[in-house]
Amino acid sequence: MSTSLSQESSPDGQQPVHTPAGLIAFAWTLVGVPLAYGLYQTVKTALTLFTG
Repeated sequence: MSTSLSQESSPDGQQPVHTPAGLIAFAWTLVGVPLAYGLYQTVKTALTLFTG
């Protein structure tokens, strides 16, 4: 016996929330830019530490 879920609601009965793609891109940019800068600084410092 198989069950099928409706596309209109999740198994717990709540409606799914659709987040706009622009908001997701903005959030990743907000997190990704400082992360990339921090990784760049870390690698730059580590290279000077190990290469003299």
